[in-house]
Amino acid sequence: MTEYYSTVVIGAGPAGLTAAYELAKKGVRSITFEQGEKVGGIARTETYKGYRFDIGGHRFFTKVGEVEQLWYEVLGEDFIKVPRLSRIFYDGKFFNYPLEPYDALSNLGILNSAFILYSYFKAKVRPYPTEENLEQWVINRFGERLYKTFFKTYTEKVWGIPCDQIHAEWAAQRIKGLSLRKAAVNAVFGTNNTKTLIKEFDYPVLGPGMMWERFQELLNLRGCPVELSTKATRIRRIGSRIQSIDIRQNGETRTISGDHFISSMPLTALVRQLDPPAPDDVLEAASRLSYRDFLIVSLIIDQDHLFPDNWIYIHSPEFKVGRIQNFKNWSPAMVPDPNKTCLGMEYFCNQDDGLWAMADQDLIDLASTEVCNLGLVQDRDRIQDGVVIRQPKAYPVYDEEYRRHVEVIRDYLSTFENLQTVGRNGMHRYNNQDHSMLTGILAAKNVLGESHDLWNVNTERSYYEEFSKASPKPPRERELVAR
Repeated sequence: MTEYYSTVVIGAGPAGLTAAYELAKKGVRSITFEQGEKVGGIARTETYKGYRFDIGGHRFFTKVGEVEQLWYEVLGEDFIKVPRLSRIFYDGKFFNYPLEPYDALSNLGILNSAFILYSYFKAKVRPYPTEENLEQWVINRFGERLYKTFFKTYTEKVWGIPCDQIHAEWAAQRIKGLSLRKAAVNAVFGTNNTKTLIKEFDYPVLGPGMMWERFQELLNLRGCPVELSTKATRIRRIGSRIQSIDIRQNGETRTISGDHFISSMPLTALVRQLDPPAPDDVLEAASRLSYRDFLIVSLIIDQDHLFPDNWIYIHSPEFKVGRIQNFKNWSPAMVPDPNKTCLGMEYFCNQDDGLWAMADQDLIDLASTEVCNLGLVQDRDRIQDGVVIRQPKAYPVYDEEYRRHVEVIRDYLSTFENLQTVGRNGMHRYNNQDHSMLTGILAAKNVLGESHDLWNVNTERSYYEEFSKASPKPPRERELVAR
């Protein structure tokens, strides 16, 4: 028997939940399916023996007023203000980030700093005429010397490919508006409107998963179920319309039909599950898209304080760890015992490499060794426990050919009049959670009869201007929250 809902949402991450919630407020009934055991996708909060930790750090800061308003509408008083403190570890030293000239000068030395400035001015005089890859983009803004000192090693650790094989669009999207001159001016005069360099951010007291769990509660209360551990296995289409999806849950298959379909599942999976199959060129394009996977080793340390940072970037190539989160410094409530600290050792990898395949205990041993060798934990015997969480398809890879493949898929999916793709993996775009939520908001508006191009989010400034005037933070809908 086929079930019917007005709108069917695949994926309960920030984009999918936002779309469903915005529709629910307008009386549109939906159902949301999530393959994982928790809502939130990569923005979820995991728990282990009462310790809570992010799958990567998620700051709540946005220039999109409608997204900010939605955060406070849903979570309100459960936000705390967190001062941002992060540093870079490179060549045995810690560098403040954002840039502080005197700190950098002290760590780099006068001679090296002079070479960096010379390299910067050289890039201004003779820049690359075109910026096809990340290396060219960064050098044009920071100079070759600073690029090699700070950007190259860490970026290649994250993505697993050389910087000259990463599309310049990634840099333009992730660190746009930032330059050496602007960073120095911000540091000297204390001014800053660059999102990458914010000094303070909002954060849910129990981690970002708290936000998405509240969305789930509100949707369930409004008769718009969110079903977990449920995988979409087939997407049935007739002509230019999606008719229904098959989902697999608890060993059984159900068929769900609807008028509108919103998907945040990876583009590659979406294309492969179409029935009848997509054209060969579309399937070929899907096979060429790639992802970077991610795992986090959370260590519980018997010490009340280790370092003041929210997170530390590890640029030195001799360490495999890429970034270290200190969850107690995001929110003390993330750690149930105030006498202990929980660190998240983040490793970037691929599912077919040795790091991903390592046994959990071996990964815990590796993380313990590295955190001690970094000097962040002085006594290894204080590391009492650990847990490993693996996250496949964490980051869509912007290699040299990705744009062409995405365009083939995008052009094909645009022929379906009742299908929209949203979010990071749903668009194969490295969106932040606010960008992902904006695609969900716009997808809901499209269902309600408006016309928005979701693919312009995070590329066209006009879309931000439309939503940039934040209203006063509204009271949370207390009567709707299940306690």
